[in-house]
Amino acid sequence: MSREFRWSLAGLALACFIVIRATTDWISLVPGHEDFGIWSIVPAALTLILCFWTKEVVSALFLGIAAGGIISGKFNIIDEFLLPAVGTESFAQILLVYLWCLGGLIGLWTRTGGAQHFARWMGSRVVKGRRTAKFFGCFMGTVFHQGGTISTILAGSTVRPVCDEAKVSHEELSYIIDSTASPIATVIPLNVWPSYVAGLVAGTIPFFADAVSAEQFFYKAIPFNFYAIFAVLFTYAFALEVNPFVFGKMKRAIERVRATGELDRPGAHTMSSKELTELKVPEGYPTSNVDFMIPILTLISVALGGLLIFGRVPINEAFVLAVLSAMLVALLKGMRLGEVIEGFLDGVKGVTLGAIILALAVTLGKVSGALGTANYLIRTTAEIIVPFLLPAILMLVCMVTAFAVGSSWGTYAVVFPIAMPLAWAVNSDPLFMTLCFAAVLGGAVYGDQCSPISDTTILSSLATGSDHMDHVTTQMPIATIAAGFGMVLYTIIALIWV
Repeated sequence: MSREFRWSLAGLALACFIVIRATTDWISLVPGHEDFGIWSIVPAALTLILCFWTKEVVSALFLGIAAGGIISGKFNIIDEFLLPAVGTESFAQILLVYLWCLGGLIGLWTRTGGAQHFARWMGSRVVKGRRTAKFFGCFMGTVFHQGGTISTILAGSTVRPVCDEAKVSHEELSYIIDSTASPIATVIPLNVWPSYVAGLVAGTIPFFADAVSAEQFFYKAIPFNFYAIFAVLFTYAFALEVNPFVFGKMKRAIERVRATGELDRPGAHTMSSKELTELKVPEGYPTSNVDFMIPILTLISVALGGLLIFGRVPINEAFVLAVLSAMLVALLKGMRLGEVIEGFLDGVKGVTLGAIILALAVTLGKVSGALGTANYLIRTTAEIIVPFLLPAILMLVCMVTAFAVGSSWGTYAVVFPIAMPLAWAVNSDPLFMTLCFAAVLGGAVYGDQCSPISDTTILSSLATGSDHMDHVTTQMPIATIAAGFGMVLYTIIALIWV
């Protein structure tokens, strides 16, 4: 079945749905609940099905948004959903800093040749092959653990030239970068995650009398955050090529790059355009490691310095100063101002696809919120309770919810205030509460990491130059096995010791 025929079927189904919805009134809020019942999950489910069925993310996202507009009766999806979603400060930060500054920085490196020069230098001294290159990727992902989106951009942009030189496929690299982002952030939480979660659960049960006690509980639950722990261990094992759970598309990607040196499969639609990959170094420009190291060290020092001094990562300032430092180095070494600006603009153009996908993903999240998608998933699954299975059930609910809405923090906001009182009512034992708390943490991280509409997933593909759906479909089996191990452990511990 051709892709065109698939889209024809999808378009026909949507057209029929529009006609039926416009002539009837059988979709409405469920009485007593803030959701549209089973219809609440249609936009997210439709998007995910089309993503995997057609491998085309942009159109799938748009149809999902359109379906949400039809279900809610808000047919003007631009004014009702798109503009409110992309008009927020958080999206502006992602667009201007993560996408444009990142793209501009990579574009500057195509003019200075700094990233490729650093890759060759690193390859000759530190990286001795594919395994050491992948281990270097894991290490940098661990260093940049302040948060999901920050980690993917910092680590991805740093290690990609090294791994490209070592012939690490983009499917492998995008998995490494994505799997050392949010999972690391919850295991080594030197970030705002504990404070955010504490604010959600404070006062919900006696254990969390205030935000301070809730934040302390977050740290106590780290050893029981089994998904995050397994995800990190699996990633390091993958880098060292001792992970026994590598099969299917990921295994074929490894075999392809070893046999042909091709970083992407034939016909892949990578998230990096030619503006981000083609070198255009002016004749006579003295390329050196300074072109790469000064911007990266500026980025790292400002980000980590702000965290240590002020308790937060000044990511806006870090990226802007990194770009300005790259421009300044190029100018001081003799590059013309016009060539510097041209390189920056080429890089910005190169991330246009990523910006479009991210805007649509954020809009779909707005749609899901309006329909009460997360509320419906929690409401319908919370009724199925077997006490010793509750931690695993909560983890599964969070996995599905975060996968559907593309956000771990959004899932936390909905699930934690419900899950903690529910767990307390079932069994107030401290260990049981810890298991349930950690299960919510890990389950949401899994869903966020694997969802094709998650910002960290999109930015991992962008930062590493991977085909987005290739990244999703190659990392999901490994991550799912790690999640399965976590659910089994929760069940065993709850059954035996609680």
